[in-house]
Amino acid sequence: MGKPNIVELNDVVIRFSGDSGDGMQLTGTLFSDASAFMGMGISTFPDFPSEIRAPQGTVAGISGFQVRIGDTKVLTPGDYCDVLIAMNPAALYKEAKWLKRGGMLICDGDLWGEKQILRAGFCTKDPITELKIDAHDVLYPNITTMTREALAGLDLDQKTATKCKNMFALGICFYLYNIPLDYTEKYIRKRFKEEPELAEANLLALKGGFNYGANTHVFANTYNIKPKGDLEKGLYRSINGNQAVAWGCIAASEKSGLPLFCGSYPITPATVILEELSKRKDLGVKTLQAEDEIAGICTAIGAAFAGNFAVTTTSGPGLSLKSEAIGLAVMTELPLLIVNVQRSGPSTGMPTKPEQADLMQAVWGRNGECPLVVMAASTPSDCFDYAFHASKLTLEHMTPVILLTDGFIANGSEPWKIPQMTDYPRINAPIVNKVPEGGYFTYKRDEKRLARNWAIPGTKDLEHRVGGLEKDFLKGAVSHDPINHQRMVKIRAEKVARVQEFIPKQTIVGDKNADLLVIGWGGTKGHLMTAVEELQAEGKSIALAHFNYINPLPKNTREVLGNHKKLVVCELNEGQFANHLRMNFQEFEYLQYNKVQGLPFTVVELKEEFNRLLAEGGK
Repeated sequence: MGKPNIVELNDVVIRFSGDSGDGMQLTGTLFSDASAFMGMGISTFPDFPSEIRAPQGTVAGISGFQVRIGDTKVLTPGDYCDVLIAMNPAALYKEAKWLKRGGMLICDGDLWGEKQILRAGFCTKDPITELKIDAHDVLYPNITTMTREALAGLDLDQKTATKCKNMFALGICFYLYNIPLDYTEKYIRKRFKEEPELAEANLLALKGGFNYGANTHVFANTYNIKPKGDLEKGLYRSINGNQAVAWGCIAASEKSGLPLFCGSYPITPATVILEELSKRKDLGVKTLQAEDEIAGICTAIGAAFAGNFAVTTTSGPGLSLKSEAIGLAVMTELPLLIVNVQRSGPSTGMPTKPEQADLMQAVWGRNGECPLVVMAASTPSDCFDYAFHASKLTLEHMTPVILLTDGFIANGSEPWKIPQMTDYPRINAPIVNKVPEGGYFTYKRDEKRLARNWAIPGTKDLEHRVGGLEKDFLKGAVSHDPINHQRMVKIRAEKVARVQEFIPKQTIVGDKNADLLVIGWGGTKGHLMTAVEELQAEGKSIALAHFNYINPLPKNTREVLGNHKKLVVCELNEGQFANHLRMNFQEFEYLQYNKVQGLPFTVVELKEEFNRLLAEGGK
């Protein structure tokens, strides 16, 4: 065979899959980063197993990483993959369903023996036939053997050499899609600068995979994706949602002039936020890894009382454990940002899989009348902005704020234009430094926001009391007076309601009078947006309203909902946001499209549902 043909593409989806120890997350990340460095749009979906370390070669231990790269901005990591890299039969067994008809399958031929095939759960010795895979190419390069041969000149044991096989597979993909090695080579040298032999091993494996593609002529085509250069000019980096939340909080600390304190307990998939914040002692960030969820939030409440910008992070079960302490923050009216990275439940459920089933818990999950602000981020990069604005609301309105993300956007990544902090507003917490005219009263409020004054302990002449018992409407002394209690309940609720005046109006994508309005919230935005825009391009009367402010809802929500023949609420739960809308706007009928599989929507299934609803016509 001669040189392969070069085929121009708009985008491609690749899924890397193998044992947890095969380095698939790193492989996918490096492929994504190198593509982003060339100016391509990227969207990723890391798919971790729940088991800490399942036996090698079993389906339970398979770790996947799907990435979509395109010549312009991409909103989803793709429904199905064009190329599946399966490092062993168990990876194929688990991931074959995500391979497009006519796609390419690349398997490590060294691990394709009868023993490995049967261990993966196949009933026959022929997985391709058994799974009815329709692929235009099925390749079995001996990745493990060739990796060892490429590293033969180094003084490495066989086990260490074998660990570099993920770099060999990455090199094959770089060749296949004409992506230069430069960026990844620089990364490897930097990462292993203290271990030059490991750096050399990974570099040799990477080049070995690239040369395998170039020299063996097993590929009839290679592929080229030319960025259109339509991204807004600026300095970009790849970022995941957890990193973005951490950095958004740090930005809020800078803009408020208050030191950031995060008290948290590690929990999948939120732990990275705590880890990221712990790196920034140079920016005055203080972190405490507490012994449990309750201790984590209680240290944060104490930090807020002491005058810090306080943050606590968690996931679904942890939010349950924090609920009593959240009530304390509501009662004391202290600023506190609670970040909840949603995952599949109940209980420990599927802790590495995404879901949107904590909405009702966030809005209502506390004893007594206990309202607070609830927001939701919708993409990995906009986690920065929503973390910043959630921080601004909690500090300026003196009320706890829950920011919801989920495992999909927390672990997924995309290009992020690094912002100028001059573009972000100052955060003005209602801190009092001296006795106001008429004396200091703990619950004296700002007329516009109803936020109480915030006196930092130790400030001369501003001694005061706060706590979990009901307080006097003005003075802060403990009160069991029934009329006073009702007044305090109502004013705390009104304070949250007035946040509506400080958040943007709800926007829609498409005709404000479209026949079908698709409604979503949080991390489903990319899939919903893609499905709606593709149907709009086909001339369908459809629009999207994607919500980020949940409680309170934007003030024009009723107007937005009232202009359409049909409303369909799409969410990764059994209908929690649909019920939230029913409670607030009972005059409308809400259709639902729900998925609870620990997976994001696919654009294909969304378009099928929306076409069905449009074809039915009428209300």
